[in-house]
Amino acid sequence: MDIVLETADAFLFDHIYAKLFPVPPAVTSLLQATGLSNELLLSLSKNLSLSYIPSEPYEYTFVSAPPAAYLSTIPRTNILRQSISLFLITWIFGALLYFLFASLSYFLIFDKRTMDHPKYLKNQMRMEIQQALSSLPLMSLYTVPWFVAEIHGYSHMYWDPNQYGKAYLFLQYPLFIAFTDFGIYLIHRGLHHPIAYKRLHKPHHKWIVPTPFASHAFHPMDGYLQSLPYHIFPFVLPLHKLSYLILFTFINIWTILIHDGEYMTNNPAVNGAACHTVHHLYFNYNYGQFTTLWDRIGGSYRTPEKSLFDQQTKMSKATWKKQASEMEKIVKEVEKEDNRQYLHDDAVEEKKEK
Repeated sequence: MDIVLETADAFLFDHIYAKLFPVPPAVTSLLQATGLSNELLLSLSKNLSLSYIPSEPYEYTFVSAPPAAYLSTIPRTNILRQSISLFLITWIFGALLYFLFASLSYFLIFDKRTMDHPKYLKNQMRMEIQQALSSLPLMSLYTVPWFVAEIHGYSHMYWDPNQYGKAYLFLQYPLFIAFTDFGIYLIHRGLHHPIAYKRLHKPHHKWIVPTPFASHAFHPMDGYLQSLPYHIFPFVLPLHKLSYLILFTFINIWTILIHDGEYMTNNPAVNGAACHTVHHLYFNYNYGQFTTLWDRIGGSYRTPEKSLFDQQTKMSKATWKKQASEMEKIVKEVEKEDNRQYLHDDAVEEKKEK
């Protein structure tokens, strides 16, 4: 995250902190008069703790520091400033990624006929977005200590591509997927324990037939716990800094794709949208994130029905009726009672009355 933080500092936060917490006018005048020479800045940094020192806490310098970087009494090396900046970056960037890719998925991929499913909720998409937006700030806050530890050099993240060899630049991707898939399987399955499910995971299972906007609609602690393997990996194994940003973006997109209801692959090894649809419908199956490996080993794998891969049968009333009937039995076992308000309940009641 040091690449992101340094970029955000250079283009945004340096100017904000210089405005909110300026150095004394006399120092500002001196800096401006001397043209902000590196020698003077480094000298002032030692005596007044005002300036940015590239080697602390950043191992590498990616973006040149603007003059504003030296004009705040709270320097870039201040851990509180770093924490606040990282929180804002994670929250805002996470929300932008969520809205951008969930919206693209909704408008370009998601089949709007899904809203006719008997288990689609009243105002579901609005509630999904509200749940996500209310949870993202806390999820971001919980994540900050990991990012602070990273930029202070406690992880195995690196920049020099030769440090672990060219082959590892490719090997790190399957290692990351394998490590995090196993970790998320364990955490996700644990969240289905009755105690954890009731207190943490139930909000995400409110969506029986999710839209792409359900992807981040978690209880904040639930979302954070399931993200832990992503943050733990670079503290266990090396990970290139650019690869980390690529994977961070990929994870967010993948999470949206497995909630979009478009079953593009029936590969038995991939825990894609079809497998995750089964999880939302029937609760106790397919806990994995990327592969079906650990569900198969753990006895929790359920093969998606063939009807899900046919554009006509997956949206047929017969398929939906079968799904709803089985779901109603399972939800009584898991939640005891179903207090969801379904969009089409009123229409069903009207038919019964007639």
